[in-house]
Amino acid sequence: MIKGTVRIDKKTKELAKRIQPGEIAIINHKDIDEVAAESLVSAKTKLIINLDTSISGKYPNLGPKVLLDANISILDEVKGDFFQIVKEGDEIEIIDNEIYKNGEFIGKGQWLTKEILEYKINQAKRNLSNELDKFIENTLEYAKKEKDIILNGISIPKIKTSIKGRHVVVVVRGKNYKEDLSTLQSYIREEKPVLIGVDGGADALIEFGYKPNIIVGDMDSVSDNALQLCDEIIVHAYTDGRAPGMDRIKKLGLEAVTIPAPGTSEDIAMLIAHEKGADLIVALGSHSNMIDFLEKGRKGMASTFLVRLKVGAKLIDAKGVNKLYHTGIKLKYIFILIISALLPIIIIGTYSPGIQYLLRLLEMRLKILFEF
Repeated sequence: MIKGTVRIDKKTKELAKRIQPGEIAIINHKDIDEVAAESLVSAKTKLIINLDTSISGKYPNLGPKVLLDANISILDEVKGDFFQIVKEGDEIEIIDNEIYKNGEFIGKGQWLTKEILEYKINQAKRNLSNELDKFIENTLEYAKKEKDIILNGISIPKIKTSIKGRHVVVVVRGKNYKEDLSTLQSYIREEKPVLIGVDGGADALIEFGYKPNIIVGDMDSVSDNALQLCDEIIVHAYTDGRAPGMDRIKKLGLEAVTIPAPGTSEDIAMLIAHEKGADLIVALGSHSNMIDFLEKGRKGMASTFLVRLKVGAKLIDAKGVNKLYHTGIKLKYIFILIISALLPIIIIGTYSPGIQYLLRLLEMRLKILFEF
């Protein structure tokens, strides 16, 4: 039997901000992605109750493995109208695979074991070639439709932040963003680039002690604190001009400009940096492969493909840079340093009468001690 307090939300990324260590998360998340899983692991979640399937077999999403490797169990494909029955803060019990509230049965699911997960991942890998075909077709289809808009037609508004001739770091809260941002700290400290946070990427910058110069996005996953702290805000709007994110900005009493455009907010952030004359654009945590985009629920990556064609000469993708470069000091280097420091002392000591006297005295004491 497992018992605990509930946190419930249809958006996993919102729930992860509120859940406390040891609490039970009730989510409705098909194909749990790696970033969402890592946020639940960081929050020290006790148990996951998923009202959808954590891995459908469409593609080998890594979220469930991240959770199970962290010893966080997943009760999967739970049936029941939990968003009506359960309120945040309620106490529930799980007995076998059945869920109870105040002793009353409210639903049941199936435990996602490592054996079941391995089987589903293998199934998903076999299906990956079919998904790749569809993904490429969608990418090419939308690339034809969006090429003029992306390459020529986006009007970038006037902004306060000076970008011309400077380096720009675009931070997206993607896979391993924390490790990559940690690795780039010395670069940021020395170069002092313009820092653009894409939605929740702004909170990642603040977490590391940096103030975002610009926040770009639809404003669905960035904190109020980040919006109030940054220098300026650019809301990514639909191509027809609708910008739902502006409602939130106005409620906070803040100002923002909008950019109507297709594609992702990270694409827009790179275009802003490019059009405003950035000397170098460093993309950190960005989405750049099929799995990344499938985890975001996208069927293709037309805009990202086109944007990278346009800004490619200036763009450095820092995703995974932490695996390439480690700043940690290895033990062997410390040992070599100590030997290097002691060597001149030993040489000088060898020719010093005082040191020679002490060494002879030590030799005599050892002979007496061990009766040589």
